[in-house]
Amino acid sequence: MAELSTIARPYAEALFASARQSPNGLTQWSELLSELGHVASQDDVREALTDPRLNVAQRTELFAGLVKTPLTSEGRNLIELLVSNHRILVLPQIAEQFDHLKNEHEGTALAEIRSAFALDDTQVQQLVAGLEKKFGLKLKPAVTVDADLIGGVRVTVGDQVLDTSVRAQLARMRDTLAA
Repeated sequence: MAELSTIARPYAEALFASARQSPNGLTQWSELLSELGHVASQDDVREALTDPRLNVAQRTELFAGLVKTPLTSEGRNLIELLVSNHRILVLPQIAEQFDHLKNEHEGTALAEIRSAFALDDTQVQQLVAGLEKKFGLKLKPAVTVDADLIGGVRVTVGDQVLDTSVRAQLARMRDTLAA
């Protein structure tokens, strides 16, 4: 999928540069792009938007009609631009890259936390506090439960992974014994 991220980068950078100029622009665009990306990632929407019987105006109206958030003129212009350039299906990658730029600008990062068991709010806050010291960033946690880990947690922040799961420890033991 490197090709899609390459296509998405200029759009995300242009939106980011534009959004930084208004007071709540980053937050508003982040929320809108998240919704647009979610809509564009739906299989039936993808199929409809690639239907050769629809022209650009029909595709634009179809997509805009699926968005729950009221669209500003800038939002509608973005949809029209992406539809006319045959890039509307790249919206999930644009949203992802925009959020990455936004987090970098704010000095924050997304921490994808996979835990073998459900974590309560106190446990998440304690874990995030420790991770913020380790990574030196303000972290936004996204917690999911993954029973395959057996125990412990696996944290991904950007391209860094901290894996303290029982599954990872067993794999390390297996590799040591096999060597």
